[in-house]
Amino acid sequence: MKLLYFAWVRQRIGAGTEEVTPPTEVTDVATLVDWLRARGPGYAEAFKDTRAIRCAVNHTYVEVDHPVAAGDEVAFFPPVTGG
Repeated sequence: MKLLYFAWVRQRIGAGTEEVTPPTEVTDVATLVDWLRARGPGYAEAFKDTRAIRCAVNHTYVEVDHPVAAGDEVAFFPPVTGG
């Protein structure tokens, strides 16, 4: 699974992208985020308030109950505002 991090999410984690192999119990975005939080303080800080993060799976915006699987590209980023 390829993970992409943007803006302050990337800054807190310390990387813009990484390849991971989550455990089998990671089946959706919510359980992926829970697993990521446990990977260290930068992840815990980045995913502290999930209301402040948006997610896309394979280039499509999704909610936290969306399934994830090996081979997916999952991107995390702050909400985008225009103006």
